[in-house]
Amino acid sequence: MASSSMARGSSWTAKQNKQFEEALVMYEKDTTHRWHNIARACGKTVDEVRRHYEALEKDINNIETDRVPIPNYTPISTTRGYTNDHRLMMKNLKLK
Repeated sequence: MASSSMARGSSWTAKQNKQFEEALVMYEKDTTHRWHNIARACGKTVDEVRRHYEALEKDINNIETDRVPIPNYTPISTTRGYTNDHRLMMKNLKLK
């Protein structure tokens, strides 16, 4: 769930968020009445859907530009094949 949307007073259930994500895939950018269709799919208003989308874009941008700190996990036993070096390597991976 996009964290910024919660700060703006619109609460989203996990089900509504999943419906939102599925509707984004179904109704691409060039779809006529895209926001109305997405709003109907997840039971929200057009304004709520647009704000949620903007918050999602902001969250993704923050993640992709390393503005979200890596969680401070407790060291994992090296017997499982993971070390702190492995954790640092994971930081530099990018999803495509």
